[in-house]
Amino acid sequence: MNETRVVLDGRGLVESPRWHGDRLYFSDWSAGEVVATDPAGRSEVVARVASLPLCTAWLPDGRMVIVDSAEGRLLVRAADGSLATYADLGRPGWNDVVADGRGNVYVNRGDFDPMAGEQARPGWVVLVTPDGEVRQVADDVLFPNGMAVTADNSTLIVADSFRNCLLGFDVARDGTLANRRIWADLGDGAPDGICVDAENAVWYADVPNRRCVRVAEGGEVRQTIELDRGGFACVLGGTAGTTLFVTAAGWQGMTATELVRPGSGQVLAAEVAVPGAGWP
Repeated sequence: MNETRVVLDGRGLVESPRWHGDRLYFSDWSAGEVVATDPAGRSEVVARVASLPLCTAWLPDGRMVIVDSAEGRLLVRAADGSLATYADLGRPGWNDVVADGRGNVYVNRGDFDPMAGEQARPGWVVLVTPDGEVRQVADDVLFPNGMAVTADNSTLIVADSFRNCLLGFDVARDGTLANRRIWADLGDGAPDGICVDAENAVWYADVPNRRCVRVAEGGEVRQTIELDRGGFACVLGGTAGTTLFVTAAGWQGMTATELVRPGSGQVLAAEVAVPGAGWP
């Protein structure tokens, strides 16, 4: 078992880790903050958005986009830290986001409110093109969660938490998706945030099973890192790209007054053998 170290502690519901430049960026949904931290744990708030979920991605030109789920918008952060609307998503309730190497942005949402105890209804994935067009490109994802794009821009992988699988889609140059398939059946795995490595394996974080798991296409488990609390998302980064950063917190349930135990949110790090590739 890989040993993990604590990079940052005392946070709330931490999600959406992204390595960019020489720092890790993550979202604290409880605080409505996007935070940047270096490997030593020195951190600063780089954006404040009162939204839950609050996920981010990096465009090829170096700008950050932020899902303002509450307002149904995709925001873009300028170099001076100001936020502007990048795309109008039409309605609230959006979840995760990933941008590929061509500047196409994928955003997903379910069609129910889990925090209100509603019965699950399948959701979908939309594409936001570089010129601002928004169109649906996939549907029938029961609980769409983490997403990743392979380094060659050829495959979008989507975590379906409630169907315990990773879905794969071929990506055309214009961002259109085709050839939907089960990329990996995860058994009892409940995938949340995901990332891809240089061998095209996927790491997924798992809240109820308190772990991060590396799987190959087809579902073969290559490695497991056990956690003492729910794993919400993970990303590969660091100088060599071989540090697996994990956002984790003490999960209390979707309909609890506090989704996670206050102050239980952590950013963890573990060294692995294969570096990250693709997006995020």
